[in-house]
Amino acid sequence: MDKKYTIKDIAELAGVSKGTVDRVLHRRGKVSPKALARVEKILKEIDYQPNPIARNLKNNKVYRICVLMPDPKEDAYWSPAVQGIKEAAREFKPFGVLVNTYYYYTSEKISFIEKSKEALNSSPDVLLMAPVFQKEALEIFKHCQEAGVSVALFNNLIEEFSTQSFVGQDLTQTGRVAAGLIHKLVDNSSTIAILHIDEEKHMSLKENGFKAFFEGRSFTPEIKTFSLQTSNYEAFKKQSIDLVKNTNTISSVFVTNSKAYVFLKAISGINKNLTIVGYDLLPENIKYLEKGHIDFLIHQKPKRQAYLGVGYLAENFLFGKPIPEENLLPIDIITPENVMYYLD
Repeated sequence: MDKKYTIKDIAELAGVSKGTVDRVLHRRGKVSPKALARVEKILKEIDYQPNPIARNLKNNKVYRICVLMPDPKEDAYWSPAVQGIKEAAREFKPFGVLVNTYYYYTSEKISFIEKSKEALNSSPDVLLMAPVFQKEALEIFKHCQEAGVSVALFNNLIEEFSTQSFVGQDLTQTGRVAAGLIHKLVDNSSTIAILHIDEEKHMSLKENGFKAFFEGRSFTPEIKTFSLQTSNYEAFKKQSIDLVKNTNTISSVFVTNSKAYVFLKAISGINKNLTIVGYDLLPENIKYLEKGHIDFLIHQKPKRQAYLGVGYLAENFLFGKPIPEENLLPIDIITPENVMYYLD
């Protein structure tokens, strides 16, 4: 086992006082060039590695991470992300890393702006953000730059950002995966519907990937895109029913977020065999998957995204570990036959 050298050991080897070694290690106070050379020579010989955690605890250093994300009470997709944040916060709290989470409503841009201001007013070292509103997120990023606060992203990537890191999936590629699945199940005369339910228009990377899959192929189905809002549920229900009943050639539906179950509830009672691909392991989606009403779900791993997002930042603070610029998680295809292995 490698010997653990104390300040006293290093002082004796270098022929200097313990105070001199302490000043060299912590880069404080004055040290003569001769003494500095002696200490640095010994440090190199013994391959001395500082203990950043011990140093942080000794100095009572506290690192503050603020997380800005959608409220899980409004959208259950985010509940696993909250679990991931809490797990990481518990893991790193003993070492002086504090994590505070601010929730905003995706239905209210003003909520996003207000919560981001609250987060910045708490003087964090870094802001970990899951942005939904592009224009407003860019404004927040500008404020962070002015305040000297680093920014990292998870779940949603906004390409105009110059951030420390992004943890999530290649959303364009998930769209291609969805298209590949539907391609195997439909015939050449089919029409495919892409549904954006309660989504910002700019969140179109999945749609882009879906359409790109069919480019240059001999089989190019008709693809129709619909943007639907559930804020007025009766209107949403009517639109969903009309979409299914009045467009006879639609045989497949790609729902670009976690709300496939909302669409299926709206069209319940309509006897039409649809191939449906959606996202995320919400209890309602799993129920429809197991009943055969949803054919495939793409698992976006929100819990893992959030846990890694906090963990990378904490390890950078504590150990100086480089933060990955981009960590794209695997794209898992969930079926009725394997869903049980993905449930906590």
